[in-house]
Amino acid sequence: MTTSIHVTALDSVVNVNSLFTLAVFIGLTWNPYDSSNTLVDPGSRCFPNSKIAEDLIKFHVYSFSSFLFSSLVALALKQAIKISKTHAFNIDIRFRGSEFLEHVDVNKTLLRVGMLVSGAGSVAGCVFLMLALINVVQIKVGTLACGSGYAFAAVVPLVIFVPLALLIYVCFGLYAFTR
Repeated sequence: MTTSIHVTALDSVVNVNSLFTLAVFIGLTWNPYDSSNTLVDPGSRCFPNSKIAEDLIKFHVYSFSSFLFSSLVALALKQAIKISKTHAFNIDIRFRGSEFLEHVDVNKTLLRVGMLVSGAGSVAGCVFLMLALINVVQIKVGTLACGSGYAFAAVVPLVIFVPLALLIYVCFGLYAFTR
């Protein structure tokens, strides 16, 4: 049994992943090797090395792949729900006030696993995007290894808020998963 709530949740995952994928794609067009991209003196010990720029590109690609994977899984699930709607003989439609709920018989285990996999892809994409942003900060204002105060001021909120938001996302996802 599934409802239009699942389709709405899958739409939301695809929409958010699309925004993040666009951000990552734009980030991939940025040239980290351009010396005008940094505020750090090239002779300084805080000047980023090529490993940081390479990691930036790798994490962008990993993030892009994760968001794309998550979106494709969500779209496949949504399509499976729509296909089962057209082949279902007993669709139970209920009206509750102005709310419209539609129930369709689908494999609940497969739906849950698919949503879990899609959510895991989104979480992985966010982690890789956060790591890419840490490298952007290091390229712009100096490496963390040299103790750049500006880098720490930018990175600390990032590594606090992103994992906290992901924890909340995972908790609510698991809560919904058990219902």
